[in-house]
Amino acid sequence: MLYMPTPARLLEVSCPCCDASLKIDPATGAVITHKEKEKPPAIEDLGVAAAKLKQEAAERDEKFRKSMEDQKNRKDVLSKKFDELFKQAKEDPDSLQPRRKEIDWD
Repeated sequence: MLYMPTPARLLEVSCPCCDASLKIDPATGAVITHKEKEKPPAIEDLGVAAAKLKQEAAERDEKFRKSMEDQKNRKDVLSKKFDELFKQAKEDPDSLQPRRKEIDWD
């Protein structure tokens, strides 16, 4: 007579790693059945995915163009900042001096 485990005697366990469903025979400890969790498709619609990639490419190009313009104007901005600080230093030279801390008074 062949030993056939009855379905009521099998333990159903969920794998903690892959979330698969396992049916285990408690007497032998053997995995009787293994059913992997269904995975959703990576891409639902190829047309939507292609449109998304095109949109992301356009956004990257726009950010790059803006960055290039910022770099072109950077010299002017730094020059204006320097001129303003230089003007402030001429008007009140003490305002730009670092304050002495109490520890430095000794």
